[in-house]
Amino acid sequence: MSTGNKSSVKWGPLILGNIANGDLLKSTFKKYKIKAVMHFAADAYIDESIKNPRKYIQNNVIGTINLLNAMLDSGIKYFVFSSSCATYGISKEMPLTENHYCQPINPYGESKLFIENMLKWYSNIYQLNWVALRYFNAAGADPDNEIGENHNPETHIIPLAIYTALGRQLYFNINGTDFATKDGTAIRDYLHVSDIARAHVLAIDYLLSKGKSNIMNLGTGKGHSIYEIIHAVEKFSDKIIPLKKNQRREGDAPILIANAKKAEKILGWQPIYKTIDGIIETAWNWYTKRESNE
Repeated sequence: MSTGNKSSVKWGPLILGNIANGDLLKSTFKKYKIKAVMHFAADAYIDESIKNPRKYIQNNVIGTINLLNAMLDSGIKYFVFSSSCATYGISKEMPLTENHYCQPINPYGESKLFIENMLKWYSNIYQLNWVALRYFNAAGADPDNEIGENHNPETHIIPLAIYTALGRQLYFNINGTDFATKDGTAIRDYLHVSDIARAHVLAIDYLLSKGKSNIMNLGTGKGHSIYEIIHAVEKFSDKIIPLKKNQRREGDAPILIANAKKAEKILGWQPIYKTIDGIIETAWNWYTKRESNE
């Protein structure tokens, strides 16, 4: 996937698998002369985190600490962390700034906040330089149709709405229609994955240019309800999406919208995909191309 950014960074390997293996990490860092690390890996299902917090502590917290320790042992001092808006919890103040208090309402958000707090200590004691990027809702697909969302199980609403429109499932599940929002469904700030990728490149360049450790939101500053997402997918598919209304899930906040002015000011970052239609179009194109090739 192209980030659209010109950068002097030479990219190293993508490490997949169990990052708890410190020896493997250190040998990889040494082999490829790694200078900076971007950490994307995590378990990220909110409802699962409530049912199985042990899994989220093991992978998201212990695994990340093992990665950080292997970095320090290898002399690596630059780190970009994929954090989350789930660190905030519930607030009536929208859009959210990075200065807002953090009180997660699920173990997933707690695991991200724990690492952010540890990064502050690692910076103070070990001089680790880091940027934590708090994503709001990652969405969309590569505009060149090379990469798209294909989770198992799938929980993101844009792919699920598209699946329903394409007839892969009988109906779309709406989990909660009694939130204190304009239409009763949860409102989220959806951000295109290409814009997230660009932010990571800018964050690495910022750190390598002696930028100070920091936390930054990534979002468009616009919120869309689940009903609005459904109607947008209906427009692309020219089909009515059957709905099934369920109780809200534990751990879901009613509204999460980003104030991303800090990333704009410090990194020079702004989202290219500013509308929900533009984001959904890339996802729709990827899924329909994939459907035609199967």
